[in-house]
Amino acid sequence: MDTSMSMPAMDDSSSALNASGVHFSNDTQAMNFLGDILDDSDLQISGIAFARYFWYGVVVVIGITAIFNIIQNVTLRLRIRAAAAANITHPARPRNIFTKSVATITAIIREVSYVQLTPTRRGFWVKVPPFGTISLLLAYLGFVIALEFINNDVPGAQHYQALGIRAAWLAVGQVPLLILLAGKNNLIGLVTGVSYERLNVLHRWVSRILLLLASLHLGYQNYGWSLYGLVHMEWSTDTCPPTGIAAYAILLWLNLSTLAPFRNFSYEFFVIQHLITFFGFIIAIMIHLPSTALYSRVYIYIPIALYIVDRLIRTLRFAYNNIRPGRATLTAFEGGVTKIRVPIKHVQKWRPGAHVLLKVPNLGLVQSHPATIASVPSSHNNDLVFLLKGHKGFTKRLLKSANSSTATLLPKTQQDAITPQQTHTALIDGPYGGSHADFAAFDTVLLIAGSTGVTFILPQLLDIAHRASSQRLPVRRLEFVWVVKNSSWTSWISEELSDAFAQLRASGIDVGIKIFVTCDDAFTESSDTSKKTGCQCDKSLGPCCCVRNSLPPTDDAKTAKDSRQDSAGSSDLDEKSTRIPTITTAIPPPNPPCCNNKKKQQENNTTPTISSFTNLIPGRPPIFELLWNALDRAEGETGVAVCGPLGLNAMVRTTVAKISDERAVHKGSGAQGVYLHAEGFCW
Repeated sequence: MDTSMSMPAMDDSSSALNASGVHFSNDTQAMNFLGDILDDSDLQISGIAFARYFWYGVVVVIGITAIFNIIQNVTLRLRIRAAAAANITHPARPRNIFTKSVATITAIIREVSYVQLTPTRRGFWVKVPPFGTISLLLAYLGFVIALEFINNDVPGAQHYQALGIRAAWLAVGQVPLLILLAGKNNLIGLVTGVSYERLNVLHRWVSRILLLLASLHLGYQNYGWSLYGLVHMEWSTDTCPPTGIAAYAILLWLNLSTLAPFRNFSYEFFVIQHLITFFGFIIAIMIHLPSTALYSRVYIYIPIALYIVDRLIRTLRFAYNNIRPGRATLTAFEGGVTKIRVPIKHVQKWRPGAHVLLKVPNLGLVQSHPATIASVPSSHNNDLVFLLKGHKGFTKRLLKSANSSTATLLPKTQQDAITPQQTHTALIDGPYGGSHADFAAFDTVLLIAGSTGVTFILPQLLDIAHRASSQRLPVRRLEFVWVVKNSSWTSWISEELSDAFAQLRASGIDVGIKIFVTCDDAFTESSDTSKKTGCQCDKSLGPCCCVRNSLPPTDDAKTAKDSRQDSAGSSDLDEKSTRIPTITTAIPPPNPPCCNNKKKQQENNTTPTISSFTNLIPGRPPIFELLWNALDRAEGETGVAVCGPLGLNAMVRTTVAKISDERAVHKGSGAQGVYLHAEGFCW
């Protein structure tokens, strides 16, 4: 019986490789035909070219982003200079046709890119990025898919081989970008003004695109061989498939382990296994790449060099920072928060909102934990200050150590912390990040923090307050909003808030500090009266606690609501605009309390009162009213910063985009622009 396979040619062209006359029962003929399929002498020329085209596109995108970053930085610096010279009434307002055009384009892009619609339920680990990030990722995916299929319709038996080879070259071309987006000393971040931790989401998606391309490479080639029954022969006679599947398995694990459940299991474990796995992937790739494609190894040598340079810079900085290690003092606060203060000689400058990798050898020899610096160089005698909430692992040990080294916890009133008797050696890697816009260059500034997100927001406040005391800034109004679960949490930063308030007031800046308390015995209603008072359950920060969202609406609140129906072009609003109802006297705790909190206020029955510089407000903040009021009164661009849980960040993002669209910002209405920087808890 004739066992030759009757394989139709994929193209009538005489130059196309086809199986005509090949007897696959003859191992020699089958092997020769397989060799003809695998011959990539022409295919890799196309692969090299399209891998370069990919990088041309990457460079163009980075270049455009860098240009916008330069324009923004120059604009902000000119505002600071104009305000200091006092020769322009509203330095944060665009004044000529060029700046107005840029402002209009920027406003349109912001309205689209700021929106974030994502599940915020606790325990749900799928997080949807903002529309701006989604748009960039879709463009990136479309670009890569286009490069895979453009001019790649090779006729004959090499059709699927050509698709597989092209996918392989594009995949290996992703590796340098993967490392560029991962390094803490980030070249892309340097030119675009985006810090490495914000590029991390792109780092993960580049890895996923790399996995997609590797899947196409594996799938197309195996399917092409299967058409002629050559899969077993190829896998048994060539080392490329086994080494390729090993590299693919490692890459698959790299992607699975970056999903939120794995990352959140243990930060230290994730980092260590991620580095080890990546080294294994690089080694597997180097073994897998065939000798006929030596040029492809350039795309592996480059990321190896980038990684070595990044580690070298980090090592040198770490050694310099810790020539004389600082001694950390730990103070425990209500809410399970540890306040860490580290005087360190060789870390003198950092940007507001920057972070470090903090290592306390006594509490974990090999563990470095990311920690946002809650101070600025001009505050706290140039010491590094951190606020870390105890969860598990390193932060839990910090809290336990602070409890054992302090005489007592701070009570629920604002008083100085008791100095701990015990200190710990602290090693600092950094600082990193803080590459957002300078909030001192805006007309109106709205700072919104949720819980320990105040560690990012507080430095913005301290920086503006310090600079305003020594020079004139464009800032005319500043509002600080903090959402906490219990009024006792205000003791974390009470001294800092008081000093900043005094400095801003002395500088002539209109400043307001509002603290929203979502679950405090002194602000809750009993469950029997919850329906009558509008009490509802708030599970965002812990167990179910009924809180009063707001007090009955006032005439001023109604006035602000009506003002939104008027022309959006008015830049001055009467002082009697939206006033969020506040508590003006001490409130005795209700009986019985709604919250089934084990920590009753029996030991210290102090009830929350209104200080001279802030308002304590029950319930969650009315984000729309806060933002509308701030933007309605602004006479130049408004800067908004938010740091807190995902739900708070997403709400602020979407609300800013909505209000900007309603007010027709920079579209002829006279309404001024709004810049938003959202910082998340996640890493």
